[in-house]
Amino acid sequence: MRLCFLVEEHYRHDGMPNEVIRQLTAWGHHVDVVRPGGSLLRMTEVVASGTHDAWVLKTVSGGPGLTLLEAAAAAGMTTVNDARSIRGVRDKALAAAIGRTRGLPMPPTYAVAQPELLREIPAAQYPLVVKPADGSSGRAVHLVSSPAELEAVLPGLAGEHMLIAQPYVPNSGTDIKVYAVGGELFATERCSPLHPDPAVRERRVPLSAEVAAIAAQVGAVYGLDLYGLDVLLGPDGPVVVDVNDFPSFRQVPDAAARVARAVLGLARTGSPAAAAAAVCHPRAHGLPVSIPVQASAAQASARAGEAAL
Repeated sequence: MRLCFLVEEHYRHDGMPNEVIRQLTAWGHHVDVVRPGGSLLRMTEVVASGTHDAWVLKTVSGGPGLTLLEAAAAAGMTTVNDARSIRGVRDKALAAAIGRTRGLPMPPTYAVAQPELLREIPAAQYPLVVKPADGSSGRAVHLVSSPAELEAVLPGLAGEHMLIAQPYVPNSGTDIKVYAVGGELFATERCSPLHPDPAVRERRVPLSAEVAAIAAQVGAVYGLDLYGLDVLLGPDGPVVVDVNDFPSFRQVPDAAARVARAVLGLARTGSPAAAAAAVCHPRAHGLPVSIPVQASAAQASARAGEAAL
C-alpha cells in the first residue's frame, strides 16, 4: 500500500509515529512523509493526484496538518482518523458540547474568547481547571482555587484564542489514560498534570468494565478509530476530561505494530466508527448545543450508564 503521513515539526523525532512508519516500511509498504509546518504546500497539486491509499495525521492542535488532511478528505481520500472526527475533538469546547449531548460523563464546561470573561463564572463552581480549547500535552493548564486566584492567572492567558473552564473533579492525583487501537483497549495510570509527583510512574493497569464501556462510547460518539482518553475516578464515578486522536500509545505492548496494522485496516476499509457516527448521528460534527453546558457530574455519569445498557 502507499500511505502519506503528515507529521508536524513537534513530532518530527518522536517514536510515535516514526516507529509506525518504520514498521510499515519494513512490511514492504511505501510511506511518504510530509511535514506541513516545514514545507511549501502546493495544496491543489498535493491532494489531486490520488496516489495514496490513506493519509495519516500526527499533529499538534492548531497545526497546519489538519488543513491538509481535510483537503485530502474533501478530495475523496481515506484519512486516519476521519478528518471531521479529528476536528470534533481538537476543539475542546466543541468536544465537550458533543460529548455531554451524547451522554458522556464529562464536566460542565464554560468557553470564552476573552480571558476576562472567566470572571463571570459563579464562585460556587470553584475550584476550576482552565486550559486552552486547542491545548495539548498539558500546555497552559491551570488549577484555580478561587476568583481571587483567577485574577493572578488572567495575564498569562492573554495570548490564547479560546479558553475552557471546568469545575475541578476531586481525584487521587492520578489519571487513567485509555488507548484504543485496532478494536482493543489498553489502560495506563499516570501522574496528573495538576498534581505533579515524580514518584508516580506511568504503568499499565487493569481496565474496569465501567471505564471500558465509556472508552468504547467515546469512539462511537466522535467517530474515532485510533484515540486516547483521560479519565478521572471522581466521587461520582469516572469522568472523561480529555479526548485525543492519534495519541502516544505509551505502555501499549507492541504499539508500533498494532498501530501499523490498524492503519492498514483503515486504509483498506475506511473508518467504521466515523461511518456509524455520521449515519446514526448526523449532527455529531456540528455544535448541537450552546456553551456553557451545565449539569452535575453525577447526572452525566448516570446518563452514560443508561447509554451503555
